[in-house]
Amino acid sequence: MKSAKEMNEYLVLIYRMAILMLLYSMARVGFYLFNSSFFPNVTFEGFLTIMKGGLMFDISALLYINIFYLFLYLLPFPFKFKGWYQKGLKGLFLVTNAVGLAVNVSDMIYYRFTLKRTTSSVFDIFAHEENMLGLWLQFLVDYWYALVFWLLLTGLMVFLYGRLKPKPIPFSSKWLYPVTGLAFMLLFTGFSVVGMRGGYRHSTRPMNMSNAGKFVDSPEEMALVLNTTYSMLRTIGKKSFVPLNYFSEPELSTLFSPEKYPVQKDTMVQGEAALLTNYNVVVIILESFNREHSGYLNPQLDGEDYKGYTPFLDSLMQESLTFSQAFANGRKSIDAMPSVLASLPALVQPYVVSEYSSNRINGLGSMLRDYGYHTSFFHGAPNGSMGFDAIARLSGFDHYFGRTEYGNDADFDGIWGIWDEPFFQFFGETLNSFPEPFATALFSVSSHHPYKVPAMYEGVFDKGKLPLHQCVGYSDMALRRFFEAVRQEPWYERTVFVITADHSVPCHSEAYKTNINGFAVPILFHAPGLQLKGLDASLAQQIDILPTLMELLNYPKPYVAFGNNLLDAERKNERFVLNYVSETFQFLMNEWAIYYDGKKVVAFYDRIKDPFLTNNLINNGPIPEKEFQFLKAIIQQYNNRMIEDRLTVSK
Repeated sequence: MKSAKEMNEYLVLIYRMAILMLLYSMARVGFYLFNSSFFPNVTFEGFLTIMKGGLMFDISALLYINIFYLFLYLLPFPFKFKGWYQKGLKGLFLVTNAVGLAVNVSDMIYYRFTLKRTTSSVFDIFAHEENMLGLWLQFLVDYWYALVFWLLLTGLMVFLYGRLKPKPIPFSSKWLYPVTGLAFMLLFTGFSVVGMRGGYRHSTRPMNMSNAGKFVDSPEEMALVLNTTYSMLRTIGKKSFVPLNYFSEPELSTLFSPEKYPVQKDTMVQGEAALLTNYNVVVIILESFNREHSGYLNPQLDGEDYKGYTPFLDSLMQESLTFSQAFANGRKSIDAMPSVLASLPALVQPYVVSEYSSNRINGLGSMLRDYGYHTSFFHGAPNGSMGFDAIARLSGFDHYFGRTEYGNDADFDGIWGIWDEPFFQFFGETLNSFPEPFATALFSVSSHHPYKVPAMYEGVFDKGKLPLHQCVGYSDMALRRFFEAVRQEPWYERTVFVITADHSVPCHSEAYKTNINGFAVPILFHAPGLQLKGLDASLAQQIDILPTLMELLNYPKPYVAFGNNLLDAERKNERFVLNYVSETFQFLMNEWAIYYDGKKVVAFYDRIKDPFLTNNLINNGPIPEKEFQFLKAIIQQYNNRMIEDRLTVSK
C-alpha cells in the first residue's frame, strides 16, 4: 500500500473536513435518488440550489459532531504527531463520522414513512419499544441496499483519510510551535463558531431548520437541504409536541376547530372559485412597537395625560378599524411572521425552529398567489438575517426584497439594516411596479437596540422615558412619509393595509408590566375603499389577522387558521388570546386569564377587575369551565395537527 503523503497539518485538517462534506453531499444525492418520487417538481437547477444550501447545514453538523476531534487535533503540542496519538485521532474521526453517515443513510428509508428528516423526537417515539435490536436487524435485512450504500461511504472515508499525513510546521525555536499552534487553534475556533451558527453578522441568529426554506420552492423539499445529523442535533433538548386526547374527535371539533369554511357565495367563474374583492393587501410589521407607545390607545396612562410617541400611527388609527385590546402571540421576531401571516401561534416551541417547520401551512402569500396575486416580502436587514427570507418563502411570498435588493449601503445603519425612512420609500416605489392585485408584507428594523436614529435626526424625536422611544418616533415618521407617497397612487383606494408589531418590549408604565400586557401590540386594518372604521375593545391577537383578511377578500376556499375573524360581531364571545410564557399557556377569554402548565391550572384571574393580576383565584372558586375546556381544545388541535401535518384542510 502506498504510504501517506506528508503535508502541513492545517491543510490536512481542511482536507479531512472536505472529505466529510463530499460524503454528506453524496448522501444527499443518494437520499434524493432513493426518494425522488416524493419530490416530483425538483428541476436540475433547483437541485443545484438545494446542494448549495445543503453545504451550509452539513458544515454546521460536521463541526458540532467533530468538536472533540478538532480540539484534540489542534492542541499546540508536538506530542500529537506520535503514532499512538494519530491512531487515536483516526479512530475517533472514523467512528464519529461513520455514525453520522449512518443516521443520514437510514433516513433514506425512514423518510418514506414520516416524510420529514428524523429529529431527536425519534428517541421518544421508540422509547418504549422492547425489541429494538430485532427491529434494527430486520431493518438491515429488508433494506440491505441502504447498508451497502453506508458501507461504500464509510469505506471511501477510510480510504481518503489515510491519503495525507500531518506534519508540524518547522521552526528554529521549539517555543514558536506552541505559540503559533495556539494562534491557529483560536483562528479555527472562530471559523467553527461561524460555521455552526451559519453566519458571522451581528444580526444573524444561529440558523435553524426553517432556514432550509430559502433554498426550495415547496416545504417538502426542505428535507433535501437538511441532513439528519443536523436535524437531530438541532432538536436535542427541545420540548417536542406530544399527541393529546383531552377530547374525542367529535367533541373536539364541537369545542374548537381551526378549519374555516367560508359561507358559499356567488364566486364561481368557469367552475372555479374566485375572489369577489381583488383588493391589494399590504401588511406592515413594526419592530418592537408596544401598544404603550400609542397616545390614542392610552389617553390616560398611569393617571396622567399621555401623548405617546406615534403621532402618525395614532392619526391613522382614527381612520381605521383599530383594536385597543390587541396582543402578539409571541415575544420574539421569529414568532411574529407565522402568527401574522399564517395564523399559527407560538406554543411551546416557535414554529420556525421546531421539527415541524416543513409542514404545509396556509400562508397569506400562497393562499392569494393561487388567485393571481403578485406576492412579495420586504425586510431591510442583510439577506438571510433572522431567517426571514426562508419564512417568507414558506408563507408563499415569491419575491424577497432585502438589503441586497435595496442596493445602497449608504443608508445602512451599520448593525441591523437599511434605515426605515429610505427603506419605506423604496417599499412604496417598488409597489408601484407590481401588477395588481398584489399581496406584500414589510418588516421594519430601526426601532431596535442600540436605539439610534440617523445623524440628521438626532434631537428631532422625543427621547421619552426609554432609549427606544426616539426610535419609535423615527419609525413612525417613516411610516407617515410612506403613506404620504402611496396615497397619491391609484391602487391606494383598492388596498387593505394591516399594521401591527412583531412583539412587545419592556415598558415604563406599570400598567404594561404585567404578563398580559407584556404581549400588548397595536393591530389596525386601514382600507380606504371599504370604509373600515371604529375602535373595538374586544380581544384581538396576531393570529386573527389572516382570517379577518380572508373575510374582507371573500376568500372562498376552506383553510386552517387558529385565530378568529374579527369582523364577525356575532361571535365576539369566542375571541381569545393565547401565549406561552415560562413553560405555561396564558389564555385570555371573556374576563378571565387562565394559566395552564399542560397538566393543571396553576392560576386564574379576573383580568377586568384585577388588571395587575394580584389575586390568584385558584383557591377561591371553581376554574372557569367553559374557557378552560376551550383552551384545552385549542391546544389539542394545535399539537395533534402539528404532529400529523394537518395544518391545511384536506381536499
